[in-house]
Order: sequence, then structure tokens, then C-alpha cells
Amino acid sequence: MKDPQAVRARSLQNDVRPARFLAGRPPIRITKGQNMSSNSLKDRAARGQDIFSSTPKKKKAVAKETMPAVQVGAHGRYQIKSGRLNGEYIARAFPKPPARMRGLIAEASGATEEAAIAALHEALDAREVSRSGDRRTDAQTGNAVPSAAEYAEAVRQIDLSKPQRALLDALAFADDEGLSETAMARAAGYKSRASVRRSFAGVGVLIAEFLSINPVEGSAQAELDSIALVGYREPSDAEDTAAPWVLHPELREALLAQRA
Repeated sequence: MKDPQAVRARSLQNDVRPARFLAGRPPIRITKGQNMSSNSLKDRAARGQDIFSSTPKKKKAVAKETMPAVQVGAHGRYQIKSGRLNGEYIARAFPKPPARMRGLIAEASGATEEAAIAALHEALDAREVSRSGDRRTDAQTGNAVPSAAEYAEAVRQIDLSKPQRALLDALAFADDEGLSETAMARAAGYKSRASVRRSFAGVGVLIAEFLSINPVEGSAQAELDSIALVGYREPSDAEDTAAPWVLHPELREALLAQRA
């Protein structure tokens, strides 16, 4: 026969064992008729819980704004960018690379992208015609000499080296008296007159390319023709290699205005 006390002791041990898992938790009281798994709004309100705390909120789908496509083209010496902006078709012209500064040159709009581009091309062509009309013809070479406005735009955009910039500045301050090739070499840090001539001609090439100016057929040799777009020598000194070079007044005006 089993000892009643031993049986009761084992029963108490079994009753105590679950208490280890409930230690530190407040007792759960279940009233008559209450379902432990009930989570209705009424039951939660009765338990003092926030009835809105666990209500999932649907996140509104935010549509990602797609950037309007920009078309890139070219017209003459200009780069054209076009696209739709604020519900309107816009076309804009900028200096064509590798210009140093990419400022806006002109802008046009239209009912369609093609119409905006066509309107911009027309405006640019009119701009070129107007500027060509402002150029004078050099009496010695027959080449077109740009206006001060054209020179100013070109000098801002073309990639001049530091010696070329120093050379132009020295000639600009020399005014109508000009500088000999020896003085030009000294001002810009060149070692020879030949280097000065090449650098001086290089400036003319850059300006001609930027402004789309073509030399007159049959004019002077290439190096002198490029220099002629930048400066000149007096006719009486044309054969004198020691004679001074003088900047065109339009270029001189543009350079001095930028330093003002």
C-alpha cells in the first residue's frame, strides 16, 4: 500500500513545476464565460486596451515621378537640348563642347518638341545673320573681323592657355602701339619668337572655330591668316619682322571690358 504522504508530496511537486515558467508575471484572471482567445473590440475595450493600437494602416502608394527625357542635338556651333518642362515643350541652345562655360544662349517653346526645336533653329539662324552683318572686313586680308560682342563671347568660351591669356592681356594694354614679337615673348614667357607666332595664330584658330568663321579663299598663308583674326601689323611694316603686332580694336575692347 502506497504512503498517502508520499503521494501528496509528488502531487505538490507537479503543481509547483509550472510556476517556474510563470514567475514574475501577474496572474491572469478569467471570468465566467470569458474566452481567453477573444480579441474583439468589445473585449479589448473592457480590458482597457486601445482599440486602434493594432489596426494596421494601409500605406498609400506614392508614385515615383519620372524625370522627363531630354533630347540632345546640335545646330551649327550650338548644342541643343529639348524636352517637356512644366507641361510645355522647350528647346534650349548652349555652346557646343568643349566650351569652358555652358551658359544658355537662346530658348524657344512650341506645341510639340519638334516645333520648339524648329523655332530655336530659326532664332539661332537669325542671330548668326545679325552678327555677321555687324562684322567689318579687314582691308589687308579681306577676312571678316568679329564685333566686340562676338569676341567677348568667344574669349569666355574658348580654352586659352595661361601664356595665351597673358599674351592677349599684354597686347590689350599696349593699345594702338602694339608689341614686338620679342616683347610678346617676354610678356607671355615664351623662349622664342617662333613660339609666340604659333601661340598667337592658335588664338585665331580657336576664335575662328568657335565663331564658325572661314578664311577667305586665296588669302594669306594659314599662320598669318589665323593671326589676322586676332591682330595686324601696319601695311608699311608688313615685311618688318621687328614691327609691332596690334590687336583688333574690337578684341581689345572685349578683353579690357572683362578686366574692368
